[in-house]
Amino acid sequence: MSKKFNTGGIKTLLGNSARMEQAVQENPQEVVRELTSHVALLPIAQIEANAGQPRRNFDQNALEELASSIRIHGLIQPVTVRRLHDKAYQIISGERRYRASQLAGLEEIPAYVRLADDQQMLEMALIENIQREDLNAIEIALTYARLMEESKLTHEEISDRVGKQRSTITNHLRLLKLPEEIQIALKDRAISMGHARALAGINGNLALQNSLLRQIIAEDLSVRAVEELIAGYQDGKKPKPAKPNVAMPEHLRNIQDQFRAFFGGKVDLKRDEKGKGQIVVKFDNDAELNRLIDLMEGK
Repeated sequence: MSKKFNTGGIKTLLGNSARMEQAVQENPQEVVRELTSHVALLPIAQIEANAGQPRRNFDQNALEELASSIRIHGLIQPVTVRRLHDKAYQIISGERRYRASQLAGLEEIPAYVRLADDQQMLEMALIENIQREDLNAIEIALTYARLMEESKLTHEEISDRVGKQRSTITNHLRLLKLPEEIQIALKDRAISMGHARALAGINGNLALQNSLLRQIIAEDLSVRAVEELIAGYQDGKKPKPAKPNVAMPEHLRNIQDQFRAFFGGKVDLKRDEKGKGQIVVKFDNDAELNRLIDLMEGK
């Protein structure tokens, strides 16, 4: 009969080299299955970078920005490490997250633990794990990402193995590019997959994404309502035909975009050469007007 290990058992195994080796010898499939199903919290001092890592240069400013985010939100996406021996692990993937966590001063980080030669078993365990009904959308997305990073599978190959449409795989992976606040809200089921997909369609506008997230939660908006708000913003963002030689300066366009991001809708900024002008905030109905008033009042 296969020997089962619970979460407490995994923690014990990771801290007991002899017991780990015995468990691997007795039932390696079960050990790999359990390791892929649980995230271990490892002391960062026990983790080392991989000398064979092809990436050598990491942008210091980008690392500092990620470290700042980690100080606030923690490490959302675990790193993946290979167990070398008792209390010693090596980065397989996520070295940028590992370095940023060091800068953030973390003493422990979440990690997926791999054994030395478990590639085939890992793929089987991950595919088995993704069939569980209790996983949230972010956990599913992280599993797809692991299949890509660690098993070198394409979207199409993952689709074949898990029996899902390729678009489903792609839509889940897009969630990992959302701001941390939105990922946390989705993970905590404060918003749905549909909400997150709509927010993922706003490329590069973090202010608008986070503003809409707060509005979704505060007003319990439906996915359709969010899609309509986004469509309204995008309509307002379309440039009007410019009069000859009166193109809006770059700094004014940036200000106009900030107003549009704040109000989540159509805002036009007009200014003449003397500095006079106006800001026009457009709305379609009383409900939209009330939403704008709530925004200005900080509700």
